[in-house]
Amino acid sequence: MEFSLPQWGQLITFIMIAFALGMDAFSLGIGLGMRGMVTQQLFAMSGTIGIMHILMPLAGMTLGRHMNEWVGDIAVWVGGGLLCFLGGNMLWSSLKEASASSIGSVTTFWGMLVSSFSVSLDSLSAGFSLGILSTDAPLALGLIGFFGGLMGGLGMLLGKFLGSWAGNYGEALGGLILLLLGFKILM
Repeated sequence: MEFSLPQWGQLITFIMIAFALGMDAFSLGIGLGMRGMVTQQLFAMSGTIGIMHILMPLAGMTLGRHMNEWVGDIAVWVGGGLLCFLGGNMLWSSLKEASASSIGSVTTFWGMLVSSFSVSLDSLSAGFSLGILSTDAPLALGLIGFFGGLMGGLGMLLGKFLGSWAGNYGEALGGLILLLLGFKILM
């Protein structure tokens, strides 16, 4: 199959957008990986991030351009607030040596869902923008989901390595990373 010049341009643009949206997942992955995830949890979390990175831009495309500015601002605040909450909870539980079933735990379904949702909210805004343009939606959504899951998984692998290197302070450092990422999004 041969692409025309505009199709190549659209593909390269989608890859750059997908990579940029995956950077939040990568940062989240580092913070979560420092908690000492097992391989099964890593794959489950990567898959959840990938799915949310497909669903959120799809919702954005569906909602359309009339709500772009209003929902875009809310998405930033909600995503940043959730990351601050998760990071603060991880930091607090590491300092208080709370049980592994805390709210910030990614071993639970809800923990995975909240974490994935928080880093996928920027994909909602990107979906609004892609919905305005005449784009190849399946290609865009596939690339965004693939890069989100892949980069989240790579971040978790790196975080797992850093967590074993950091010892007992890995969870606290991971929580601090998530907290700082949340503040960065809110600023």
